Amino acid sequence: MKMKEIKIVMIVALTAVMGLCACSSKTEKNKGEVSSDCKSIVCYFSASGTTAKAAQRIADIAGAPIYEIVPEAIYTEADLDWRDSLSRSYVEMHDFSIRPVLKDSVADLSEYSVVFLGYPNWWNTHPTIINTFIEANDLKGKKIVPFMTSGGSNIINSEQKLREQYPDLAFGKGLLMNDVSDKDIEKWIKEVEN
Repeated sequence: MKMKEIKIVMIVALTAVMGLCACSSKTEKNKGEVSSDCKSIVCYFSASGTTAKAAQRIADIAGAPIYEIVPEAIYTEADLDWRDSLSRSYVEMHDFSIRPVLKDSVADLSEYSVVFLGYPNWWNTHPTIINTFIEANDLKGKKIVPFMTSGGSNIINSEQKLREQYPDLAFGKGLLMNDVSDKDIEKWIKEVEN
């Protein structure tokens, strides 16, 4: 082969390889995405790890990034003892004016139109750290979609309280993550993102 023919063969081969890489990259990026028109992020607070697992499931199915809402002072087991009227969680949940301080108060949510917002059920509603997060971030013009993990309660009271506390914000239909299948989550994501 002449040098000119070798160059042409190499260019054709390189172009083919680059095309395959681009297709492979596109396939990986779209894997698990439900909607390409909507930019979503999954933000969550988890005291024991249960909500973190639920958030990861939603992020995986939606193809969305994930952001953990972290308190400046991590909740200890004693803080979470709901039977102790002096525990941190008990005190916070009986005085809704309390706003637990966040480790990173502001998240960059500027490029997202849907914010999936997850938390555990505390006293049949959302923990007050969720209020801190909402009040620290600019969520106007975004759809906030709550999801909750719970030992037995539903999400209805939490959804109602969030709408009452933040009437200027747009909330989508929430989801209680107890015993939901991946198919249920995918259907829910499609509904709230459209």
